[in-house]
Amino acid sequence: MTQAGPAPDPRWWRDAVIYQVYPRSFADGDGDGTGDIAGMRSRLAYLAELGVDAIWVTPWYASPLADGGYDVADYRAIDPAFGTLAEAEALIAEARALGIRTIVDVVPNHVSDAHAWFRAALAAGPGSTERARFWFHPGKGPDGSQIPTHWRSDFAGTTWTRTTNPDGTPGEWYLHLFTPQQPDLNWNHPDVVAEHLDILRFWFDRGAAGIRIDSAALLVKDADLPEVPDQPGPGEHPHVDRDELHDIYRAWRSVADSYPDSRVLVGEVWLGDRDRFARYLRPDEMHTAFNFDFMSRPWQAAALRASIDSTLEAHLPSGAPPTWVLSNHDVTRPVTRYGRDDSSFAFAAKRFGVPTDLAVGRRRARAAALLVAALPGCWYVYQGEELGLPEVEDLPLDVLEDPMHFRSGGLDPGRDGCRVPLPWSGSEPPFGFSPPNATHDPWLPQPKDWQSLTVEAQEDDPASMLALYRAVVRVRRTEASLGDGPMTWLDLGPQVLAFVRGDVTCVVNFGADPIDLPAHTDVLLLSSPLDAGRLPRDCAGWLRTTP
Repeated sequence: MTQAGPAPDPRWWRDAVIYQVYPRSFADGDGDGTGDIAGMRSRLAYLAELGVDAIWVTPWYASPLADGGYDVADYRAIDPAFGTLAEAEALIAEARALGIRTIVDVVPNHVSDAHAWFRAALAAGPGSTERARFWFHPGKGPDGSQIPTHWRSDFAGTTWTRTTNPDGTPGEWYLHLFTPQQPDLNWNHPDVVAEHLDILRFWFDRGAAGIRIDSAALLVKDADLPEVPDQPGPGEHPHVDRDELHDIYRAWRSVADSYPDSRVLVGEVWLGDRDRFARYLRPDEMHTAFNFDFMSRPWQAAALRASIDSTLEAHLPSGAPPTWVLSNHDVTRPVTRYGRDDSSFAFAAKRFGVPTDLAVGRRRARAAALLVAALPGCWYVYQGEELGLPEVEDLPLDVLEDPMHFRSGGLDPGRDGCRVPLPWSGSEPPFGFSPPNATHDPWLPQPKDWQSLTVEAQEDDPASMLALYRAVVRVRRTEASLGDGPMTWLDLGPQVLAFVRGDVTCVVNFGADPIDLPAHTDVLLLSSPLDAGRLPRDCAGWLRTTP
């Protein structure tokens, strides 16, 4: 089928603005309280007006939703809560007609325990070919009651669960780096390799312009199952960043490159070692990889400059463009995060009841948008970020669903607070998230005071966060100096970040006092008004300057 849409551009991904859609919370088309593809299709005009180049859709596949859809039961079927495969194909085509490409999420490290392969493995028993696709292993000790390794999960707790034999006796253990409902695949098995190559083709054939690769550095495990060394050297960790991963992604790149227009691979690669990170971006592997370091840094000039420098340096050998991210479906929203005494982010540090100043956070989040949008590379915007939504930190405990909360014994508030359904219109919940004839409330409750944060409320307010984001995307697109390309730092003091992109200069004031603007011929954009012609604290500006 021939699709209308943007003219072919083999380099579109190098400076794209990509909007992350968490379908369950974006828009509810059928009134059951869960966001769905019908809701997404009804809001495509909004995304077109925002000006984004692509959407990244988090998993919409058939799933028991033990981990928000990252426990996939069938990659070739859409979960009935979200719609049908035909609707997904229609969304991809309709978005493309509006100039918006679609990136779909693939989760290669694990599947759901409801996946046909895992059900077959449990039924087949020890030593079977079905179990060889996973990491089944006898336990240690005389009765096999001890776990095979002491690897720890990012979701807290052990990474092994014991099975039960048909006769009721304890059986083998299986590996899951995440929840027990997410058994890890064995990437040494040819079936696993072949299946994922076919999954890529399945979605590329349906018009997907890219694949976002979840937990991309975790797939391969050391078959000897050693314990994690105290100080693992490069490539020595038993289940993180194994050298064998790169052959997998070279094969994936071959599939992507076999299509006539650019199909991109975007890796979720959480690695502190910049040299190892850069290996994933070699010309025959991934096109881009997420840069999470910037998102985890505090609102401090030195910390953010160090992150920018290290990120640019890591991308130099490959020539791949960096990606810049302020938030996503896993991380405390910027308006809340930047209003705290400790404005950095770490999963292990998340706790209930941490004070925040939303006015400060909102001012800094506005400045942060101008900062990241001016940096070289591509920019990801998580749904609701453009509305200035705060983290919802007072959700009733009985509505929380995130396994990070439950597996931490309740210490971690989990990630539900950044997944609350979007407010579109009206003065009370569900704020237009669901249609007027909805039969159910939204799957997570929205704060009752969100009426000022709806799209409708912000549409005609030139000072709103939405107006700012629309302006940032518009100016970024019209200024040839922004997006992909070089940058040069300016030295305006330790409390200021300033850099030049051709004839555009970005300035961000982190200090307590307003500062004079550098020489310029025009002010293109400001995150907050000037103070007697000077740039206030926690404010950013884009200036026209002489190259």
